[in-house]
Amino acid sequence: MSKELQNKKIVIAGSQKTEEMAEIIERRGGIPLIRSLQGLTDCDPIEVEEDVKRFTRQGADWFIFTTGIGFEAMIQAAERLNAVTEFEERLKETKIACRGYKTNAFLKKSGIHPVVCDDDGTVASMIEKLEVFDFTDQKVWIQLHGELSSQLYQFIQSKGSMDVQAVLPYRYHAPEQETLASLMNELIQREVDAVCFTTRVQVGYLFDYAREHGREEEVKSVFEQDVLAAAVGKVTAEALRDRGISRIIVPEIERMGALIVEISHYYEAQQSGVKAD
Repeated sequence: MSKELQNKKIVIAGSQKTEEMAEIIERRGGIPLIRSLQGLTDCDPIEVEEDVKRFTRQGADWFIFTTGIGFEAMIQAAERLNAVTEFEERLKETKIACRGYKTNAFLKKSGIHPVVCDDDGTVASMIEKLEVFDFTDQKVWIQLHGELSSQLYQFIQSKGSMDVQAVLPYRYHAPEQETLASLMNELIQREVDAVCFTTRVQVGYLFDYAREHGREEEVKSVFEQDVLAAAVGKVTAEALRDRGISRIIVPEIERMGALIVEISHYYEAQQSGVKAD
């Protein structure tokens, strides 16, 4: 395999599949540095089981799923309750909206076909498609991915007459302060070449920490001039742009492997004297 990342220090900011990402980086000659900027905490399984029981019993007009692992957590709760068939049948009676190809794949595996899917992996795209529906007096369940996104919140606020039930199968928790301090210093000292962001919250934690320590503008300058910001998908890239970063690498296919390949292409183009997009 070619070595486009030879001696490049690539930071992995995620907490999932880090070994897999590190291996891909190493195969291309790079040096992976794991600096997890988020953690994922499962909620009390009893809470998720109660949500599954209540939905199976009461049903709803709509169920909006925002992540594949969120849907999977609910299916696993249904399995523990020996109620998968009942849960899936109730979902088939409900209009389903989903964000993300993984979510759609999990739903279809259960024989559930969404009425609404995003075009580009973003909540904004899903919400845009939902705007044409009348939610007056509708009972709507929303599976959140760790927190309520601004787009979903605005959507709910604009449809004030709908009855909303939120489901949180897992939540993000903050990274270690030492990890944030290490990465901020590595960035400011230009000791790394690229940072792979895999979720929006990772961007938030880093820049909030930098702002709290009076270094936000410095970190922005580092990304704009010296260190490459790489985002696994459009949602994460949007979070970087919201923080004032414009020099961002985003793969067309929202996968972590594709992200590393895109970084490799960037450096390959640099080495050959061709300006990367």
